Amino acid sequence: MAHTLVTFHAHPDDESLLTAGVMAKAAADGHRVVLVVATAGEVGDAAADYRSADEKADLGAARRRELERSAEILGVHRVVHLGYRDSGSGPESAARSDVGAGGAPPRFVEVPVDEAAALLAAVLREEEADVLTVYDPNGGYGHPDHVHVHAVGHRAAELAGTPIVLEATINRDLMTMGVDLATSLGYEVPDTFRPDTFDDWFLPADELTHAVDVTAFIGRKRASMAAHESQSTSEADGARSLALFLSLPDEYFTMAFGTEWFVDRRRAPGIAADDIFVGIDPDAT
Repeated sequence: MAHTLVTFHAHPDDESLLTAGVMAKAAADGHRVVLVVATAGEVGDAAADYRSADEKADLGAARRRELERSAEILGVHRVVHLGYRDSGSGPESAARSDVGAGGAPPRFVEVPVDEAAALLAAVLREEEADVLTVYDPNGGYGHPDHVHVHAVGHRAAELAGTPIVLEATINRDLMTMGVDLATSLGYEVPDTFRPDTFDDWFLPADELTHAVDVTAFIGRKRASMAAHESQSTSEADGARSLALFLSLPDEYFTMAFGTEWFVDRRRAPGIAADDIFVGIDPDAT
Protein backbone atom coordinates (compact mmCIF):
# COMPACT_ATOMS: atom_id res chain seq x y z
CA MET A 1 0.00 0.00 0.00
CA ALA A 2 1.39 3.41 -0.96
CA HIS A 3 1.82 6.09 1.70
CA THR A 4 2.89 9.73 1.80
CA LEU A 5 6.06 10.92 3.50
CA VAL A 6 6.55 14.64 4.19
CA THR A 7 10.00 15.73 5.32
CA PHE A 8 10.29 19.16 6.93
CA HIS A 9 13.67 20.90 6.92
CA ALA A 10 15.07 24.29 7.87
CA HIS A 11 17.38 24.94 4.92
CA PRO A 12 18.40 23.43 1.59
CA ASP A 13 21.04 20.68 2.16
CA ASP A 14 19.56 19.59 5.52
CA GLU A 15 17.50 17.00 3.67
CA SER A 16 20.60 15.49 2.09
CA LEU A 17 22.31 14.94 5.43
CA LEU A 18 19.47 13.59 7.56
CA THR A 19 16.72 12.05 5.44
CA ALA A 20 17.97 11.61 1.87
CA GLY A 21 18.20 7.85 2.23
CA VAL A 22 14.66 7.29 3.50
CA MET A 23 13.34 9.75 0.92
CA ALA A 24 15.00 7.87 -1.93
CA LYS A 25 13.93 4.51 -0.50
CA ALA A 26 10.33 5.63 -0.05
CA ALA A 27 10.16 6.98 -3.60
CA ALA A 28 11.69 3.80 -5.03
CA ASP A 29 9.14 1.71 -3.09
CA GLY A 30 6.28 3.61 -4.71
CA HIS A 31 5.41 6.02 -1.91
CA ARG A 32 4.81 9.75 -2.40
CA VAL A 33 7.58 11.98 -1.06
CA VAL A 34 7.12 15.69 -0.33
CA LEU A 35 9.97 17.98 0.78
CA VAL A 36 9.13 21.17 2.71
CA VAL A 37 11.78 23.78 3.59
CA ALA A 38 11.25 26.72 5.91
CA THR A 39 13.92 29.02 4.43
CA ALA A 40 16.26 29.36 1.45
CA GLY A 41 19.36 29.32 3.67
CA GLU A 42 20.45 32.71 2.37
CA VAL A 43 22.43 33.55 5.53
CA GLY A 44 24.58 30.44 5.27
CA ASP A 45 28.29 30.48 4.55
CA ALA A 46 29.41 30.28 0.91
CA ALA A 47 32.10 31.61 -1.38
CA ALA A 48 31.78 35.16 -2.67
CA ASP A 49 30.80 33.87 -6.10
CA TYR A 50 27.44 32.83 -4.68
CA ARG A 51 26.66 36.24 -3.23
CA SER A 52 25.43 39.49 -4.75
CA ALA A 53 26.42 42.93 -3.56
CA ASP A 54 23.03 43.48 -1.94
CA GLU A 55 21.84 41.37 0.97
CA LYS A 56 23.08 37.99 -0.29
CA ALA A 57 20.09 37.59 -2.57
CA ASP A 58 21.94 35.34 -4.99
CA LEU A 59 22.85 32.75 -2.35
CA GLY A 60 19.21 32.09 -1.54
CA ALA A 61 18.39 31.67 -5.22
CA ALA A 62 21.38 29.38 -5.72
CA ARG A 63 20.40 27.23 -2.77
CA ARG A 64 16.84 26.88 -4.02
CA ARG A 65 18.20 25.65 -7.35
CA GLU A 66 20.47 23.21 -5.53
CA LEU A 67 17.48 21.96 -3.55
CA GLU A 68 15.55 21.27 -6.75
CA ARG A 69 18.49 19.23 -8.10
CA SER A 70 18.72 17.27 -4.85
CA ALA A 71 14.98 16.60 -4.88
CA GLU A 72 15.14 15.30 -8.45
CA ILE A 73 17.98 12.95 -7.53
CA LEU A 74 16.00 11.55 -4.60
CA GLY A 75 12.78 11.08 -6.54
CA VAL A 76 10.82 13.73 -4.63
CA HIS A 77 7.38 14.39 -6.05
CA ARG A 78 6.83 17.89 -4.69
CA VAL A 79 8.97 20.64 -3.13
CA VAL A 80 7.31 23.30 -0.97
CA HIS A 81 9.01 26.54 0.16
CA LEU A 82 7.41 28.17 3.20
CA GLY A 83 9.27 31.35 2.29
CA TYR A 84 10.64 32.51 5.64
CA ARG A 85 14.02 34.19 6.04
CA ASP A 86 17.03 32.24 7.27
CA SER A 87 17.62 33.19 10.93
CA GLY A 88 21.36 32.57 10.91
CA SER A 89 23.30 30.74 13.60
CA GLY A 90 25.71 33.44 14.79
CA PRO A 91 25.14 36.54 16.94
CA GLU A 92 22.61 37.83 14.42
CA SER A 93 20.26 34.96 15.31
CA ALA A 94 19.83 36.26 18.88
CA ALA A 95 19.06 39.84 17.86
CA ARG A 96 15.47 40.81 17.19
CA SER A 97 14.91 41.97 13.63
CA ASP A 98 12.28 44.28 12.24
CA VAL A 99 9.89 41.43 11.48
CA GLY A 100 8.65 41.75 7.93
CA ALA A 101 10.21 45.20 7.50
CA GLY A 102 9.91 46.62 3.99
CA GLY A 103 7.74 43.74 2.88
CA ALA A 104 10.44 41.15 3.57
CA PRO A 105 9.30 37.88 5.15
CA PRO A 106 10.11 37.39 8.84
CA ARG A 107 12.99 35.28 10.03
CA PHE A 108 11.79 31.75 10.68
CA VAL A 109 12.83 31.73 14.33
CA GLU A 110 10.65 34.81 14.99
CA VAL A 111 7.49 33.35 13.49
CA PRO A 112 5.01 32.16 16.17
CA VAL A 113 4.83 28.38 16.28
CA ASP A 114 1.11 28.27 15.50
CA GLU A 115 1.47 30.62 12.54
CA ALA A 116 4.18 28.58 10.83
CA ALA A 117 2.50 25.32 11.85
CA ALA A 118 -0.70 26.38 10.09
CA LEU A 119 1.17 26.63 6.77
CA LEU A 120 2.79 23.24 7.21
CA ALA A 121 -0.47 21.70 8.41
CA ALA A 122 -2.14 22.84 5.20
CA VAL A 123 0.45 20.85 3.22
CA LEU A 124 0.00 17.82 5.48
CA ARG A 125 -3.76 17.89 5.00
CA GLU A 126 -3.54 18.41 1.25
CA GLU A 127 -1.09 15.54 0.91
CA GLU A 128 -2.92 13.32 3.44
CA ALA A 129 0.50 12.70 4.99
CA ASP A 130 1.10 9.44 6.82
CA VAL A 131 4.55 10.32 8.17
CA LEU A 132 6.20 13.67 8.92
CA THR A 133 9.88 14.02 9.76
CA VAL A 134 11.14 16.91 11.88
CA TYR A 135 14.26 17.30 14.07
CA ASP A 136 15.10 16.29 17.62
CA PRO A 137 14.62 18.85 20.44
CA ASN A 138 18.27 19.95 20.14
CA GLY A 139 17.69 20.87 16.53
CA GLY A 140 20.59 18.53 15.86
CA TYR A 141 23.42 20.91 16.66
CA GLY A 142 21.39 23.78 18.11
CA HIS A 143 20.76 25.98 15.06
CA PRO A 144 17.78 28.22 15.99
CA ASP A 145 15.92 27.36 12.79
CA HIS A 146 16.37 23.64 13.45
CA VAL A 147 15.03 23.96 16.98
CA HIS A 148 12.04 25.83 15.54
CA VAL A 149 11.45 23.04 13.00
CA HIS A 150 11.03 20.65 15.93
CA ALA A 151 8.34 22.79 17.58
CA VAL A 152 6.57 23.85 14.39
CA GLY A 153 6.57 20.34 12.95
CA HIS A 154 5.07 18.70 16.01
CA ARG A 155 2.38 21.38 16.24
CA ALA A 156 1.54 21.07 12.54
CA ALA A 157 1.09 17.33 12.93
CA GLU A 158 -1.33 17.97 15.79
CA LEU A 159 -3.33 20.43 13.69
CA ALA A 160 -3.44 18.14 10.65
CA GLY A 161 -3.90 14.86 12.48
CA THR A 162 -0.77 13.35 10.92
CA PRO A 163 -0.42 9.97 12.62
CA ILE A 164 3.36 9.53 12.76
CA VAL A 165 6.00 12.16 13.53
CA LEU A 166 9.63 11.05 13.41
CA GLU A 167 12.46 13.19 14.73
CA ALA A 168 15.40 12.90 12.34
CA THR A 169 18.67 12.88 14.24
CA ILE A 170 22.12 11.27 14.36
CA ASN A 171 23.41 8.62 16.72
CA ARG A 172 25.57 10.86 18.91
CA ASP A 173 27.70 7.98 20.16
CA LEU A 174 28.66 6.86 16.67
CA MET A 175 29.14 10.45 15.49
CA THR A 176 31.66 11.11 18.27
CA MET A 177 33.56 7.97 17.31
CA GLY A 178 33.46 9.01 13.66
CA VAL A 179 34.91 12.45 14.34
CA ASP A 180 37.72 10.87 16.36
CA LEU A 181 38.39 8.39 13.55
CA ALA A 182 38.43 11.12 10.88
CA THR A 183 40.90 13.15 12.94
CA SER A 184 43.15 10.14 13.47
CA LEU A 185 43.16 9.49 9.72
CA GLY A 186 44.33 13.03 9.02
CA TYR A 187 41.10 14.57 7.74
CA GLU A 188 40.64 18.27 8.47
CA VAL A 189 37.55 18.38 10.68
CA PRO A 190 35.98 21.88 10.66
CA ASP A 191 36.11 23.77 13.93
CA THR A 192 32.32 24.12 13.79
CA PHE A 193 32.12 20.33 13.95
CA ARG A 194 34.44 19.99 16.93
CA PRO A 195 32.75 21.42 20.01
CA ASP A 196 34.23 20.86 23.47
CA THR A 197 31.40 18.41 24.07
CA PHE A 198 28.74 16.77 21.94
CA ASP A 199 26.39 16.52 24.92
CA ASP A 200 23.89 18.95 23.36
CA TRP A 201 24.22 17.61 19.80
CA PHE A 202 21.71 15.18 18.34
CA LEU A 203 20.77 12.20 20.57
CA PRO A 204 22.50 9.23 22.21
CA ALA A 205 21.82 5.70 21.02
CA ASP A 206 19.68 4.81 24.01
CA GLU A 207 17.06 7.45 23.07
CA LEU A 208 16.60 6.33 19.46
CA THR A 209 13.72 4.19 18.18
CA HIS A 210 14.53 3.78 14.45
CA ALA A 211 17.68 2.77 12.60
CA VAL A 212 16.98 2.61 8.86
CA ASP A 213 19.52 0.95 6.58
CA VAL A 214 19.82 3.13 3.46
CA THR A 215 23.01 1.63 2.02
CA ALA A 216 21.11 0.58 -1.11
CA PHE A 217 20.55 4.29 -1.78
CA ILE A 218 23.92 5.61 -0.62
CA GLY A 219 24.84 6.73 -4.14
CA ARG A 220 21.76 8.92 -4.36
CA LYS A 221 22.42 10.29 -0.89
CA ARG A 222 25.96 11.24 -1.87
CA ALA A 223 24.72 12.81 -5.11
CA SER A 224 22.11 14.74 -3.12
CA MET A 225 24.84 16.18 -0.91
CA ALA A 226 26.98 17.01 -3.94
CA ALA A 227 24.06 18.91 -5.48
CA HIS A 228 24.48 21.53 -2.76
CA GLU A 229 27.66 22.90 -4.30
CA SER A 230 27.54 26.25 -2.50
CA GLN A 231 27.74 24.52 0.87
CA SER A 232 31.10 22.96 0.08
CA THR A 233 32.57 26.46 -0.17
CA SER A 234 33.29 29.21 2.32
CA GLU A 235 33.95 32.95 2.45
CA ALA A 236 36.89 32.24 4.74
CA ASP A 237 39.69 29.69 4.64
CA GLY A 238 39.00 26.38 6.28
CA ALA A 239 37.10 23.18 5.66
CA ARG A 240 33.32 22.90 5.49
CA SER A 241 31.54 19.88 6.91
CA LEU A 242 29.88 19.00 3.60
CA ALA A 243 33.20 19.17 1.77
CA LEU A 244 34.70 16.81 4.35
CA PHE A 245 31.85 14.34 3.98
CA LEU A 246 32.11 14.31 0.19
CA SER A 247 35.87 13.74 0.37
CA LEU A 248 35.45 10.46 2.26
CA PRO A 249 36.21 7.23 0.39
CA ASP A 250 33.10 5.21 -0.42
CA GLU A 251 33.70 2.76 2.45
CA TYR A 252 33.92 5.49 5.08
CA PHE A 253 31.07 7.46 3.55
CA THR A 254 28.82 4.40 3.78
CA MET A 255 29.88 3.81 7.37
CA ALA A 256 29.00 7.40 8.24
CA PHE A 257 25.77 7.81 6.27
CA GLY A 258 24.45 4.33 5.51
CA THR A 259 22.03 4.41 8.45
CA GLU A 260 19.47 7.13 9.19
CA TRP A 261 18.23 7.58 12.73
CA PHE A 262 14.86 8.67 14.12
CA VAL A 263 12.85 8.97 17.31
CA ASP A 264 9.14 8.27 17.53
CA ARG A 265 7.92 9.76 20.82
CA ARG A 266 5.01 7.32 20.89
CA ARG A 267 7.46 4.46 21.35
CA ALA A 268 9.59 3.47 24.31
CA PRO A 269 13.30 4.28 23.80
CA GLY A 270 15.30 1.51 22.21
CA ILE A 271 15.94 0.81 18.53
CA ALA A 272 13.20 -1.57 17.48
CA ALA A 273 12.14 -0.25 14.05
CA ASP A 274 13.91 -0.27 10.70
CA ASP A 275 11.19 1.27 8.54
CA ILE A 276 9.65 4.74 8.76
CA PHE A 277 6.21 3.37 7.91
CA VAL A 278 6.06 1.02 10.89
CA GLY A 279 2.67 1.42 12.53
CA ILE A 280 1.00 2.05 9.17
CA ASP A 281 2.35 -0.61 6.83
CA PRO A 282 1.75 -4.13 8.22
CA ASP A 283 4.88 -5.32 6.44
CA ALA A 284 7.13 -2.72 8.12
CA THR A 285 9.11 -3.75 11.19
